[in-house]
Amino acid sequence: MDGRKRANIKPGTHVNIVQKQDQRTGELTEGYVQDILTNSPTHPHGIKVRLETGEVGRVQEILPED
Repeated sequence: MDGRKRANIKPGTHVNIVQKQDQRTGELTEGYVQDILTNSPTHPHGIKVRLETGEVGRVQEILPED
């Protein structure tokens, strides 16, 4: 699914994000969405979320549920 569309992301969704400090390297952080921080329905660089661990970043990919 597309991480640039807010409608695809809900609290509890399993995602890979890129944090601000990792944008140059592209290092991904895996986790579950706690809060959606982007208000607009789409964003070209990915919807900004807060993970349950407190990390904040933009969704790069939505992972399938187990």
